[in-house]
Amino acid sequence: MLSTQHSEEDDQYMFVARLDNVRNVSTILKAIHFKDTATVFASPMGLKITVEDAKCVQANAFIQEAIFHHYVIKEEQLAFKINLTVLLECLTIFGGSSMPSANTSLKMCYAGYGCPLILMLEEDGVLTDCSIKTLEPDDVLDFDFCSSNVINKIIMKSECLKEVFSELDVTSDILQILMSPDQPYLQFSTFGNAGSTHSSFPKDSEMVESFQCSQTQTSRYKINLLKPSVKALALSTRISIRTDDRGFLSLQYMIQTEDGQICFVEYYCSPDEEVGDNEES
Repeated sequence: MLSTQHSEEDDQYMFVARLDNVRNVSTILKAIHFKDTATVFASPMGLKITVEDAKCVQANAFIQEAIFHHYVIKEEQLAFKINLTVLLECLTIFGGSSMPSANTSLKMCYAGYGCPLILMLEEDGVLTDCSIKTLEPDDVLDFDFCSSNVINKIIMKSECLKEVFSELDVTSDILQILMSPDQPYLQFSTFGNAGSTHSSFPKDSEMVESFQCSQTQTSRYKINLLKPSVKALALSTRISIRTDDRGFLSLQYMIQTEDGQICFVEYYCSPDEEVGDNEES
């Protein structure tokens, strides 16, 4: 087993992590897999994996150090760019079996700048090594989403939004989100060929766990930018919806791993520039 190997060979690496169930990592990464490349940030707190598209949307997967049963890093932060598609193919090389008796254990090693990410996977005595080329990390977008600038925040159970997103009008280019301290409190609207559709949730709905809205705000977002977040929504149990004073949107998904640990995936999305700020409908 990978977890019982001696660690002398690990001295050459700047980062080493092991876990018994690779699905605890692969499932989270699938939730942000909408582009081929990702930037990995490793710190003593854990891993942050960032994927971006068109400078309008950013997804971050946070995999805390506690998810791993062994986690050693020799720097305050290591960063590299990697092909996320290849990484996921390697992590699921044993077929990604959902059978609880067929856990694949994982060891990850990284020796530093310019070095590959080494993966060692073991299942039922079969060992596979993968070496994935890493690249110099790009500068990731800073959405400057500060909690002090958040105007509205709602925490909900995910199941109700799964229904909303599954029934979105595909002929609509935009999704309008209204958040308000007054009725209709929270409303999702689309504007398609057949007309407009609206889904509303009262603040005292059993699906709403926390409702903190200070002012009425209506913002529009391109649906094709939000579609990738449906992957994270499908895996999550709770979602935090936040908007700041610029209309930028933060969707934070709470996802429980098979081992009962909690991970978070966060999407940032900029509002549609073709619509005026805080436009009311």
